[in-house]
Amino acid sequence: MIKTPISVEPASRFAQLPFFYGWVVVGIAFVTMAIGVNARTAFSLLFPSILDEFGWTRGAVAGVFSLGFIASMAGAPIVGILLDRVGPRWVMPGSAIVTALGMVLATLSTEPWHFYIALGALVVVGSVGIAYIGHGILIPHWFDQKRGLALGIAFSGVGFGAIVLFPVLQIVIEGEGWRQVCWILAGLLLIVVVPLNILFQRRRPLDIGLRIDGETGGTSAASDRESDGADTVIDRAWVETDWTVVSAVQTTRFWWLGIGFFCGLFAWYAVQVHQTRYLIESGYDSTMAAFALGLVAFFGIVGQISIGYLSDRIGREWGWTISLSGFAICYLLLIVIGYYPSTPLLYLMVATQGAMGYGVASMLAAITMEVFQGRQFGTIFGCLNIMATLGAAAGPWLFGVIYDQFGSYDYAFSLAASLCVFGILCIWIAAPRKVRMVSGHTRRRR
Repeated sequence: MIKTPISVEPASRFAQLPFFYGWVVVGIAFVTMAIGVNARTAFSLLFPSILDEFGWTRGAVAGVFSLGFIASMAGAPIVGILLDRVGPRWVMPGSAIVTALGMVLATLSTEPWHFYIALGALVVVGSVGIAYIGHGILIPHWFDQKRGLALGIAFSGVGFGAIVLFPVLQIVIEGEGWRQVCWILAGLLLIVVVPLNILFQRRRPLDIGLRIDGETGGTSAASDRESDGADTVIDRAWVETDWTVVSAVQTTRFWWLGIGFFCGLFAWYAVQVHQTRYLIESGYDSTMAAFALGLVAFFGIVGQISIGYLSDRIGREWGWTISLSGFAICYLLLIVIGYYPSTPLLYLMVATQGAMGYGVASMLAAITMEVFQGRQFGTIFGCLNIMATLGAAAGPWLFGVIYDQFGSYDYAFSLAASLCVFGILCIWIAAPRKVRMVSGHTRRRR
């Protein structure tokens, strides 16, 4: 296959900026995810209204979200390949346009299969490029020592967007209906996300004559590689391997990472889809339930940035452990809330879910980059996200099926908490710390 050439822009205008252009990349990612990811997760707000309007089962409606994630398994490696080859200036606007199209078509839907195509296939699959996978591939090329922090800041845009958008969207749903929400989100994607990425987004430092982390001292091709000096490398033979998808899938580390990612996204997306309806049925009004979802996003800003920052210093395994422990605690609290609903318990559940659990977002790409850094990182990360996406798809669907079968979420919440514990174990077995040290460990060793 002929690789599409990516032009290298003159360094002068970018080098003269008073800050590293990588932070512009992070800022664009922040805005893009604030709109793009929340266009997808707004399904949790649409979910009750769609149920009430059409009278379908929860499993059938939640399956829209799940089927979309299953379909996006094919999209994840494709996005990785495209980002490796043609860059974000075309991949991300294209992704935003497809997502907007799905939102528009959803307003015309009257049958379950209509929603499966519009909200499932087009919105969920289309948003892959402007969500965690696309930016998880892009941002690690710009940062080494502050990789976790940069990912955390970019991904915290999701929480910021939810805080700003979700209360407004809930008001629109109650006053104008869920279809008007779809039109609003489609407009934001086309008016903000598309032009912002075409004009300002860039693939990697080398393409604009800069170096990773904004370091000075040359612009050779080697300078674009993430630091792999003796002060960070633990397993030299592993690091010097030119990892491809074919060679990566033959390692046990690849599969332990994939299983761990499956567990993490199962826990994350299951509660995201079903939380609002569960809280309403537990005695909270719809406004409080929507506020709780937005508050999770607020705490998620703290969690993604702080856990990303901490993982740069204490290690990726510990960052992952803190995150999945947050989801496990969240699920246990949800069980208690079902029997003893109270405002303090609600806030505690929200805090552990957001401030701890949402740190998962900043860990996925950082962990993968430590282990499989190289010219095909994007493709490898995209393939790992097939298993992660399976978890994201299985969680909401299985929760709906369990509720339809037993009339309760207790078994579903217990299952998710157990998977959190197993997911923690998987990443410790994969052991990115045995490949490279994070920057904090490097400084301590010095």
